Amino acid sequence: MSNRMWGGRFAEGPDAIMEEINASIDYDRKLYQQDIAGSKAHVRMLAARNIVAGEDAETIAKGLDTIQAEIEAGAFEFSRALEDIHMNIEARLAELIGPTAGRLHTARSRNDQVATDFRIWVRDTLDTLDEQVTALIQALAERALEHAGDVMPGFTHLQSAQPVTFGHHLMAYVEMFARDRGRMRDARARMNECPLGAAALAGTSFPIDREMTAESLGFDRPTANSLDAVSDRDFVLEALSAAAISSMHLSRLAEEIVIWCSAQFGFVTLSDRFSTGSSIMPQKKNPDAAELVRAKTGRIYGGLTALLVMMKGLPLAYSKDMQEDKEQAFDALPSLSLALAAMTGMVRDLVPNTREMKKAAGSGYSTATDLADWLVRVLGIPFREAHHVTGRIVALAVERGVALHRIPLEDMQAVEPRITADIFTVLTVDKSVRSRTSYGGTAPANVRKQARRWLQRLEREAKKG
Repeated sequence: MSNRMWGGRFAEGPDAIMEEINASIDYDRKLYQQDIAGSKAHVRMLAARNIVAGEDAETIAKGLDTIQAEIEAGAFEFSRALEDIHMNIEARLAELIGPTAGRLHTARSRNDQVATDFRIWVRDTLDTLDEQVTALIQALAERALEHAGDVMPGFTHLQSAQPVTFGHHLMAYVEMFARDRGRMRDARARMNECPLGAAALAGTSFPIDREMTAESLGFDRPTANSLDAVSDRDFVLEALSAAAISSMHLSRLAEEIVIWCSAQFGFVTLSDRFSTGSSIMPQKKNPDAAELVRAKTGRIYGGLTALLVMMKGLPLAYSKDMQEDKEQAFDALPSLSLALAAMTGMVRDLVPNTREMKKAAGSGYSTATDLADWLVRVLGIPFREAHHVTGRIVALAVERGVALHRIPLEDMQAVEPRITADIFTVLTVDKSVRSRTSYGGTAPANVRKQARRWLQRLEREAKKG
C-alpha cells in the first residue's frame, strides 16, 4: 500500500529496508513541541491572510492542542510507517478533525517545517546551556574569591614553574567559559531567522506573511533566501562548534581535578557526592564525575565531525542526508548540558588542601624568576645576564638540595657580588605572588578584583532578567 500522506505518485509501499533507513520518528519525536508550535503559528497566519477559513484554523489549532496533550500523557501512538514527527502529527490530526487537517500544509513543505522545528530546538537548548555556563562561571568566581590568596604551583609542561594562587587558577577558567558563553550567544543571534514559508525550496505563490510567523515563533526575522533556508545547517554546526570548544575547556578542568585528587598531588578532595569506589580495592575513592566529564568531550566532537562530513558534499537545496543532522545534536548538546551540571557541582563541592598546595608551590625552585627579576629591577642587570646568574644560583641550590631562600647570602654574592640581603624579600612563594601586580597577574588583590567584577556583572545580568 502506498503511503497515504504522499498522495498518488506512489502505487506501492516502501520495502521494509527502505522504511527502516527512511524513518526518523525514533529520535525526531523529540521535536513534537516545536512542530506543534510551528504548525499553530502557520495556520494562524494562513487564517490572517484569508488563505484558510478562520473556523478551519481554529479547528486545526484545537486538534494540535489535543495531540500535544496526548503525547505528553504518553497516549500518542507513534508510527514508523509515517517516517517522522511531522507526518505522525498530521496523520493524527486527520483522524481527529477529518479532511480539514489537509489545509494545514498549505504553503509549506516538510523542508521548511523541519528547518524551523530544529532551529527552535537548538535555540532553546542554547538558552539552557547559556544558563548552565553562567552558573559555572559564578561557582568558579565565588571559589576564586574565597581562595584568592591561597598559593599553589603554576605549571608549564606540567612542571612547577612559578607560584600562583588557587583563585587565579580558577579565574583562568572563568575567562574560558565566558568565551564559551559568548560563542553560544553569537550562534543564537545568528541563527534566529525563521525558515517557515520557504516551502520546499522556491518559496510559495500564496500571499503568506512570513514576518508574522517569524515574530510569532520568537524569531528576529524570516530567512532571506528560500534555497538557503531549507538547506542551511550552519545553525546547528555553530552550536556544536561552541559546544565542542566548551567541552574541551570542561575536559581540561576535569583532567586537573583528576590530577589534583591523586595521592601524589593531594591538592583537592571531592566528597562522596562526586566520587565512586572500587569493586576490589576498599581504599579507593575515584573522581569518576570528572573522568566522565572528560569522556563526554569525544561524543561532542564526534557529533560536530559527523555533521560537518555529512554536509560537505551536498548541493542545494535539501537532501535526505540532512535527516542525519538531529541525532548528532540530540546526543552532543545534552551531553554538554550534563557535563556542565556535573562540573558546577564539583567546583562547589571540592575542598582544596591549601597547606599541600603551598608546600608544592615552593618546590622546583619556582621563585627563580623572582630572583632574576630582582637582579634586573634592583641591580640594573640585563635580563639575559640575570637569567644566567640565576641559573648558577639554582644549580648551587640543586647541588645542596635546598630551597633558594636557604642559600646563604655570601654564597649568592660569590656568584654576583652586588646581591644584597634584600634578595630574600622576593624568594618566598607568598611574596612572589603578591609581587605579580600587573593587570591579569596572580597577585591576590588582582584576583579579588577580577572575581568581584565577574560576580557583580552576573548579578546585574540576573536583575535584568
